[in-house]
Amino acid sequence: MGIVAGLDSSPDFTRIVVCDTDTGAVLRQGYAPHPLEGPDGARPTDVDPQAWLLSLGEAAGGGLLEGVQAIGVCAQEHALVPLDAQGATVRPALVGNNPRAQVAAADLIDGLGGRQAWAQAVGSVPQAAQPVAKLRWLAKHEPEAALRTSLLMQASDWLVWQLLGRPARRTTDRGGASGTGYWSAATGAYRPDLVELALGHQAMLPEVIGPADAAGTTPEGLLISAGTGATMAAAFGLGVMRGDAVVSLGASGSVMAVHHEALVDPSGTITSLADATGMHLPVVHTSNAVRALRGTAEMLGVPDLETLSDLALKSTPGAHGLVLLPYLEGEKTPNLPHAAGTLTGLRRESMKPEHLARAAFEGMLCGLGDALDVLRARGVEVRRVFLLGSAADLPAVRAAAPMLFGTQVVVVQPADYAAIGAARQATWALTGQLPQWQGAVAQVFEPGEELAVGQAVRQQYATVREQAHPGAFAP
Repeated sequence: MGIVAGLDSSPDFTRIVVCDTDTGAVLRQGYAPHPLEGPDGARPTDVDPQAWLLSLGEAAGGGLLEGVQAIGVCAQEHALVPLDAQGATVRPALVGNNPRAQVAAADLIDGLGGRQAWAQAVGSVPQAAQPVAKLRWLAKHEPEAALRTSLLMQASDWLVWQLLGRPARRTTDRGGASGTGYWSAATGAYRPDLVELALGHQAMLPEVIGPADAAGTTPEGLLISAGTGATMAAAFGLGVMRGDAVVSLGASGSVMAVHHEALVDPSGTITSLADATGMHLPVVHTSNAVRALRGTAEMLGVPDLETLSDLALKSTPGAHGLVLLPYLEGEKTPNLPHAAGTLTGLRRESMKPEHLARAAFEGMLCGLGDALDVLRARGVEVRRVFLLGSAADLPAVRAAAPMLFGTQVVVVQPADYAAIGAARQATWALTGQLPQWQGAVAQVFEPGEELAVGQAVRQQYATVREQAHPGAFAP
């Protein structure tokens, strides 16, 4: 038996799990918040990376790592760390979905000749969160810092490099590289010309190593694995495999699936990422998920989503003809950035709180079903869906999701899946064998006899969507 650790450095905290290499059992855990706060208490968009190290040290205190043979690191994605020729940060890291970079992303799209050109080049279209857009913002708004920038890293790369004592060799993994906007999952290669387009000059980039490779060994003899992004680590920790999709219910939504090849989507609807195992993670985003539920709860005057769920279950599938297109903040799938929500089917008998509540849940899930259909239309196999997020526990979601997605739905128990995935990667690098750990503890829900009912609800939704936005959705 060996012992490994997985480290998850999220935007808000560091979480560490110490696991048995044979079974994946979590032996002990550590946690520390990041000492970070932006203006008015909001999450900051500029962060000194040293804060991540301070949090890591606190989380690992009290002998947590005693006996550990290898460490895997995952971290928040899209955190750009610009470094000078000596390896010092030229400014705080640019993190999160930085609104300042929205114009920069649009400039880059035009600069390369449109969305299709970007999708062909790197499998994604620039967005404000991506490092490539943040580089463009840096060049436009902080030109002196941009000129000093010689080396580009993301959060997981930088943490691995620090743990190894800042060696001359700098590394990253396929998963992390695929989110930068200047590395292609299809070709497995960087596009330095896109770095130059964004930054104004070339910069050094970390070497992309394989999923089972070690980034190096610390002076104390501790093996450090390749590292990866939090999304890729969470998928690895969940144990998703080909035929699995993961639907994440946040304020916005996302659908990703394990696939054997990179998908090039000229429309840019699919973001083609790489996973932590050598496979691929095509992702489709929606702008509206739980925010549609919260808006409905406020409209109905109910105190929380649990009450809204109870109310929705008093209605029946189809919500007595009410259909909600939940495009409250525009929409990404379909691409309708300036759309508003649509509520149709109002009749005297349908104008009851429970029917509107049901329509909100069905509208949210049908929108995510559209995202699943985008992947299915490109040949992605979906045999079961993992449902993540706090809203996944709501009874109305569990009741409606299987019949609306048309497949088995797996609702996993809360756990530190990103940190567990990082520990699994560390085990792979340590032993040379992909660890066959038991997957996530979960409840499984089948569509059963209501599959036909779900198909009818989806068709009703599709009819309203086409009437409101003709031709906008073409999976």
